[in-house]
Amino acid sequence: MTTSLRAADVLARRLFDAGCRHAFGMPGGEVLTLVDALEKAGITFHLAKHENCAGFMGEGVYHADGAPAILVATLGPGALNGVNVVANAHQDRVPMLVLTGCVDADEAETYTHQVLDQQAVFRPITKASFRLDAGAAEVIADKAVSIASEARQGPVHIDVPISVAETPATERNIRRAPASATAPAGEALAQARLWLSESKRPIAVVGLDALQENTGPALTCFLETFQIPFVTTYKAKGILPEDHPLCLGGAGLSPLADRHLLPLIEASDLILTLGYDPIEMRTGWRNAWDVTQQRVIDISPEANTHYMHQAGINIIASLSHSLTALSEDQTAGDTWAGGEIAKTKSALKLAFPDTDEWGPAGVIAEARAVLPETTLASADSGAHRILLSQMWSCSEPRALIQSSGLCTMGCAVPLAMGRKLAQPDRQVISFSGDAGFLMVAGELATARELEIAPIFLVFVDASLALIELKQRQRQLTNAGVDFAHHDFAAMGRAFGGNGFTVKNRAELRVALEEAQASDRFTVIAAEIERGGYDGRI
Repeated sequence: MTTSLRAADVLARRLFDAGCRHAFGMPGGEVLTLVDALEKAGITFHLAKHENCAGFMGEGVYHADGAPAILVATLGPGALNGVNVVANAHQDRVPMLVLTGCVDADEAETYTHQVLDQQAVFRPITKASFRLDAGAAEVIADKAVSIASEARQGPVHIDVPISVAETPATERNIRRAPASATAPAGEALAQARLWLSESKRPIAVVGLDALQENTGPALTCFLETFQIPFVTTYKAKGILPEDHPLCLGGAGLSPLADRHLLPLIEASDLILTLGYDPIEMRTGWRNAWDVTQQRVIDISPEANTHYMHQAGINIIASLSHSLTALSEDQTAGDTWAGGEIAKTKSALKLAFPDTDEWGPAGVIAEARAVLPETTLASADSGAHRILLSQMWSCSEPRALIQSSGLCTMGCAVPLAMGRKLAQPDRQVISFSGDAGFLMVAGELATARELEIAPIFLVFVDASLALIELKQRQRQLTNAGVDFAHHDFAAMGRAFGGNGFTVKNRAELRVALEEAQASDRFTVIAAEIERGGYDGRI
């Protein structure tokens, strides 16, 4: 047993053992012991300009190394500043440890300044909330890491009282053994195998759970063996390279894409939802198939309580094990003999052309053409994200990260910063609308302080483009969606980076090439006409 440790040290060492090497936040006096413990455990604490962005930086690191993100916030306003990113982690299935300072229980009885029930705030948007206790520090730490990391992943909150963080504690290396992977069996498996063998027009919908289970190799083997075309949710993009002949791209938010994809769903005689978490999908995918008329097999780590769709067979088991069990001793036949898949792929390519001279599609096409295939991208919420997710082809998992559960604005810049910090040798670019970028522009200072060099590309049309489009579609008065035109390139230079304003593909190409050669971050303001997304998403 190890002694002479503080409770904060026990917590920090457990986080280090879980693979955590970075923490982000803005400290107050109430979390100084915690920050000290993290540093001593080997976890570097990075100062951000806002707790919300700090959490997204942590998520960016998680997408690189797989370890839970760490957000540190002081009590009161510091903790509440992180509510958005914590709710995002909950809906986007991101493992995150949310560590907040708090006043000791006895002091809170007679002291009210900045005191509120932080556990009550975080319980609805986390998987669990704990209050650190020195006598059970190792148990709480292990529970927090285990709960955050197990399917479906998500945030766990720990309130850390000021005096408890400094209280001596004992580390006893308590570890809960991970649950063993399960496989389907019995009648459900037999029925699923029969349906698979009889199918002539199967289709798969692949989601985030498949990505988190690292089922890429097993999924590739299964889909290729049975020649099953597939669509993915946006966060599952790249689980198989998107140039795969069976891949139909991302689905869920673009009515234009769904116009081509949903007819295939309707024509299918077997739908396999493989690790499909429908939290990413728009309402057009609610009950996208008729379970009374179509055979549907749902393989998921959790029971269906969302009712976004239903299935004839629900398998709650490991996806890899389930695919193996489904495939064993099965022979594959021809599928989609009418050439429907090739026709749909061609139609999608025509729907999202890369030949526009300019506008949002031209910006995306030029960036994809200039930047290396291995570029890691992040997308903010807005019209550009819908278009980007269709046009930005991914050759590996997590090559495009975004908020597609909560769909929160202001995420792309800090996500890219965390990713670049964790993977400095990879090219990283964020795509933001101008409104989303303005929400987090102060973090450019953090990018300079961290000495990282991502590219921040901003679509500049001085409007909330997606909301303005919806406003026009409903024939409502233009109100609350337009704002002033700002010099984003100057912002980049003011914070110690590079800045370019571009108005055509040639200028964008030059800016991207110079950005890749620079050791400082670069802001590229791509000025486009309002209404540029009309007919494109």
